Amino acid sequence: MVNVRGYISSNFTKAFLTIFLPFFLIISLVFLVKISSLTEKIQISFGELVTLYAYSIPEIIFYTLPLSFVAALANVLMKLSQDNELIALYALGLKANKVLRSLLLLGVLFSFLLVSISFLAMPLSKQFYKSFKESKRSDAKLNIVAGKLGQKFGNYYIYVKEKKNDIFHDIVIYNRTKKDEEQFFSSQKGKLNKKESTTSLLLNDGYGYTYTEAKLQQVKYKTLEVYDTGKKKGFHFEAIATYWSKAKDNVKLMRKGLFYIFVSLIPLLSVYLVASFTMINPRYQANRSFVVIFTTTLLFYMLASTLQKWGNYAILFLLIIAVFLLGKWLFRQRVARYF
Repeated sequence: MVNVRGYISSNFTKAFLTIFLPFFLIISLVFLVKISSLTEKIQISFGELVTLYAYSIPEIIFYTLPLSFVAALANVLMKLSQDNELIALYALGLKANKVLRSLLLLGVLFSFLLVSISFLAMPLSKQFYKSFKESKRSDAKLNIVAGKLGQKFGNYYIYVKEKKNDIFHDIVIYNRTKKDEEQFFSSQKGKLNKKESTTSLLLNDGYGYTYTEAKLQQVKYKTLEVYDTGKKKGFHFEAIATYWSKAKDNVKLMRKGLFYIFVSLIPLLSVYLVASFTMINPRYQANRSFVVIFTTTLLFYMLASTLQKWGNYAILFLLIIAVFLLGKWLFRQRVARYF
C-alpha cells in the first residue's frame, strides 16, 4: 500500500506542477500590470517593483492553488482510469476508498497551507504593501519638479523654474490661509531639508506678501524656512491577532474571514466530489474531466462569494458539512458501491 500511495502522490505532483505553474504565471502577470499602474502616481524602480510583487505572492498562491488542486486531482484520477491502472488496483483487492486516502491526506495538507497563507501571510503582506505605497506617496509629494504647475508642499502651492544639484532657482509659493487672506512668497533659490519626520523648504533672498481686502503687507527676507504642515497619513502595523480580533465588530472583515476559510478548505472538500466523476470505468464511461473541473470550481467559488456577501458562522458550518456529505454520498453511489 505504501508503494501505491507513493505512485499516486507522484502522479499527482507532476499533474499539479504542470497546472499550477502556468496559472501562477498568468495571475502574476495580472498583479504586475496592477502594480505597474502605480507608476502613474508614484515613481518606482525595478527593485521596488520586484518588492511589491513579492508582497503579492501570498495572495497569488491563495487564488491559484485551489483551482490547481482541483484540476490536478481530476486529471490524475481520469488518467489512471483511462490507463486502466485503477482497474488493476481494484483487481489486486484495493478498494476505491483506500486508493483515495493518499489524495485525502494531500487535501488536508493543502487546506492547512491555504489557512496559514490566508490568516497569517496575507494580512502581513497586505500591510507591507500598503505601507510601501504610503511611503512612496509621501516621497512623491516632496518630489518638486522644475517647470511643473500645481505642485503642493504641505498646504502651499509651489512653482520652481529651475533645479540644479538639489538647489531650486526662481521659486514662487502661494497659500490661502483664510477666506479673505492670501500669502505669496518669491525667492531666488532654496532647497529641501529633511530631518527625521520633519521636512522644510529653506528659501534665500526673497520677498513675502500678505494680502487682505484691507491692506497689502510686504517683507524682504534673507532666509525663510517653510515647514510642511500637511497632515501625513501614518501607517500603523497590526499584529495578526489584533487584525483578526476586529472581526468581532467588523462584519466585512468577518465575512472576509469566512471566505478565506471556505476557499482554504476547497482541496479537502473537493476530493470526494471530484473523484465521484473521475474514477470511472473507461469502457462504459466517457472522459468529462473539463466539465468536472469547471463545475466544481464554479460551485465552490459561488458558495465562497455568497459567504463573503451574506455569510455568518452558522452558514459556513452548514455549507462545509453539506458539501462534504454531498461528495461522500456521490462517491458512495457512483464509485464505492462498484469498486
